[in-house]
Amino acid sequence: MRRLRRRLLLLTGILVMIGIVMIYSTSAIYARETYGDAAFFLKRHLFYLAVGILLSLWVLSRDPQQIRRGIKPFLGVSLLLLVMVLIPGVGHRVSGASRWFRIGPLGVQPSEVAQLAVILYVADVLTRKRSQLENFIHGVLPPLMILGLALVLILAEPDLGTSVALASVVLLLFFIAGVRSRVLLPLLLSAVPLVIGLILTKPYRVRRILAYLNPWADPEGAGFQLIQSLVALGSGGWLGLGLGESKQKLFYLPAAHTDFIFSVIGEEVGFIGATIVVVLVGWLIWTGFRLSLQAPDGFGLFSGLGITMLMALESLVHIGVTTGAIPTKGLPLPFISYGGTVLVVNLVSIAILLNITRPRQVGG
Repeated sequence: MRRLRRRLLLLTGILVMIGIVMIYSTSAIYARETYGDAAFFLKRHLFYLAVGILLSLWVLSRDPQQIRRGIKPFLGVSLLLLVMVLIPGVGHRVSGASRWFRIGPLGVQPSEVAQLAVILYVADVLTRKRSQLENFIHGVLPPLMILGLALVLILAEPDLGTSVALASVVLLLFFIAGVRSRVLLPLLLSAVPLVIGLILTKPYRVRRILAYLNPWADPEGAGFQLIQSLVALGSGGWLGLGLGESKQKLFYLPAAHTDFIFSVIGEEVGFIGATIVVVLVGWLIWTGFRLSLQAPDGFGLFSGLGITMLMALESLVHIGVTTGAIPTKGLPLPFISYGGTVLVVNLVSIAILLNITRPRQVGG
């Protein structure tokens, strides 16, 4: 287990370093033209990285039982933040969505915090009530109600992608914990028309689906992002154009330093470099799963699996979107994409995983 823990820490550090390099590469020209400072995004990323490291060190210094005792207060604060971000004048509204708080030049995204809080809460409940999971009212309903509340608040921002990701992870945890199919199947079947309805009620979501099916039908509108992403990946060839030499990041590819950073990776370091990044991300996720399965208790197992599954899902969606495998949805590539709250939460998540899976001392 010690070897797995060291490997997880090493892989996290490597991905963070790749992220620092690629964030500067993808954002420098845009930042200089827009803000007059080529290191505008890099400086903020490094600030969030420092915050994440400090919080991670604090988490690692805590006893695992202290982590569990702090889950309910953490959940309460995260839900309160989800409510507050919807209040006009409190939440920062961008492109019709209210997902951030602005604190000076910095931003905080409560939904990222809430995802971790809900996963830890569900893991705690599944551990404490594992013998009661046959009883829907006492075993399954309490975490389901918390999940539902969090989803309603996140959907109100609106943020369908985050909601689907969180719901998917929690339902998978239910399945792993042994919740019967007669409970899970109705939940899944009821979720399908709900998601379809949420897509159909928002024209921009419908346009994303249509653009995914045929981006060239609207190359300057809904299909623009995907086309530019594919051009970037196709331009890289086997070895890439060279670090810093991307053409698509020059105001062609939107969100090059966040939602489409993998496209620029493919363009600058080519198929081989992009494959190495995919292998590193996959190795980190595989290590997280293996470490979780060796956890000394149920809480370590469920929370570790939940944390790792969320990172895996975010990675799959990010890479799938940039390669045109799935419809466009803005999710960051863990540890590599620019992002304040998401970077801090991912670093803290790794620290929690390392904390709750460390061997317990016996008799002392």
